Amino acid sequence: MKASLIATLTVFALASPSLAQDAAKGEKEFNKCKACHMIQDDAGTDIVKGGKTGPNLYGVVGRPIASVEGFKYGDGILKLAAANPGAVWDIHSLKAYVTNPTGYLDQYSGDEKAKSKMTFKMSKNQDDLVAYLLTISPNAPPQPAEGDGAPMAPAQ
Repeated sequence: MKASLIATLTVFALASPSLAQDAAKGEKEFNKCKACHMIQDDAGTDIVKGGKTGPNLYGVVGRPIASVEGFKYGDGILKLAAANPGAVWDIHSLKAYVTNPTGYLDQYSGDEKAKSKMTFKMSKNQDDLVAYLLTISPNAPPQPAEGDGAPMAPAQ
């Protein structure tokens, strides 16, 4: 009995980070992002007015990497897209990217010298931010559960 109670509590403790996603908090976290990113829907309506240094993040979840038409991406993210044809942003890859953009490119682009033009790193509340980005991604496919594999295999 005691062992099963401990096992049950352990499962809930390990599951709680994925249950803690709060899109409303993520919307507030996006204030840190809007210096460089805007959110503008397909009709051209501003959801969040922001900068144009980074790509428009409307519909980012489920979108192919480095695919916003007319945006001038950096070499690092272009190498990532080339090394992973057909790869799309999902909640896990976005969380990893916003946590350490250059580290993510290093791991998945196949180029240890790949650099991200995004210099900001989130040290907390990434799950909330990504939950918010999911709400402004109306065409996002169902998302993989935590632990359903890496966002993509590291490039060789």
